[in-house]
Amino acid sequence: MSKRDKKKPLLEGVKIANFAAEGKCVTRVPVGDPQEGREKVLFVPYACPGDVVDVQVQRSRSSFMEGHIARMIEPSPMRIAPKCEQFGICGGCKWQHVPYEEQLKFKQQQVMDALTRIGKVELPECTPIDGSENIYQYRNKLEFTFSNKRWLTFEEIASGVKYDDMNALGFHIPDSFDKVLDIKKCWLQDDISNQIRLSVRAFAIGKGLTFYNMRDREGLLRNIIIRTASTGELMVIVVFGADDADGIALLLNHLKDSFPQITSLIYVINEKMNDAWSDQATRVWSGEDHIWEEMEGLRFKVGPKSFYQTNSRQAYRLYSHARDFAGLTGDELVYDLYTGTGTIANFVARKAKKVVGIEYVPEAIEDAKVNSQVNGIGNTLFYAGDMKDILTEDFIKEHGRPDVIITDPPRAGMHEDVIKTILFAAPRVIVYVSCNPATQARDLQMLDSDYRVTAIQPVDMFPHTQHVENIVRLERR
Repeated sequence: MSKRDKKKPLLEGVKIANFAAEGKCVTRVPVGDPQEGREKVLFVPYACPGDVVDVQVQRSRSSFMEGHIARMIEPSPMRIAPKCEQFGICGGCKWQHVPYEEQLKFKQQQVMDALTRIGKVELPECTPIDGSENIYQYRNKLEFTFSNKRWLTFEEIASGVKYDDMNALGFHIPDSFDKVLDIKKCWLQDDISNQIRLSVRAFAIGKGLTFYNMRDREGLLRNIIIRTASTGELMVIVVFGADDADGIALLLNHLKDSFPQITSLIYVINEKMNDAWSDQATRVWSGEDHIWEEMEGLRFKVGPKSFYQTNSRQAYRLYSHARDFAGLTGDELVYDLYTGTGTIANFVARKAKKVVGIEYVPEAIEDAKVNSQVNGIGNTLFYAGDMKDILTEDFIKEHGRPDVIITDPPRAGMHEDVIKTILFAAPRVIVYVSCNPATQARDLQMLDSDYRVTAIQPVDMFPHTQHVENIVRLERR
């Protein structure tokens, strides 16, 4: 029998110890001869600290194991009932069974563990995490996938029933590109999202419009993206897998007539092998080619391909903390690195002398310029290009040494060349906004020669997930 075929063990009476990365929980279990006292780390998703469970091991390595709960013996006193009927299947909202205050405690601990273990720099006391006012219906954007071969739950398979309707409009099952769970109700976005999705599904089936086959790469309906704004505006983007004018018109007219509150109805034809559609043309069927977000009296234009923080209310909290950390008086030259559509740059511009924003995506920079114009902001400049190529010593000599640098890089953190240029620029203050405390900690270590951390502020943007944003203020030594 090969190692692949070897039956994995069932571990009985395991007590879950703590939270771990990726939304899982962790504990240690004895292995081998009891007299040797050897242990392995065991990761279990959808568990809760204090649970006593039987765990079916699915993966075993030399130093750790992974498994799922096969039987609940004694639930943790901490555990609560999840709100969503798809909890544990769709792969999202992995902590719905954990009280929100406990989620926040772990997220703050996660930040400090990363900064301490990886950064190994001197740290001040961490300010209490800023939790989300809304823990449901907080997202302003969701993307759903069509599939003609929906994911069957274990209960459905065990029932032996043959299902005639195998169409799905929902979320990908984790680690399965061609498996889609049909979603009845999602609690992540305003309920208009559920109404639109269910209406589209029913209408498409009634009219015989084909749902996409992800293995054969054929079918008309491929994706639908719903964006809701704090202004009340609503954008719907439908991605079609074929250029079928009649089918496209049928569905889009249904959306236009059934949901007059849609202010921007857009469609994309994507006949490529992969699902990425950002490189394809977007076409307006009705309404505008954008919606507007608003923050502290500022208006931000959001197009179909624009990035905007997906929790609008917490985005305001995040940017407010970043601006406070910058300590602006009105006389500063500010560099905003990885500016995106210029949200932070325009948000702080009224309290700075000048703001220079840099971003890799040219379309985002065009949006940033529009956002400055719309808000009557005349003290911003924006540049598009790879950060390490744009932010050079020559660039700084041309535009001036910044008093403050605000940086909000992607999950991978900052390139080493960018950090070297920041050190050359020698700003008085650096405000580092991060969606990944681990890479933030790594970068802090490289900045430690010239800068000390003086403030830490975690912000929770995504309740019921393990993700956390963190802001650090650094001052020049």
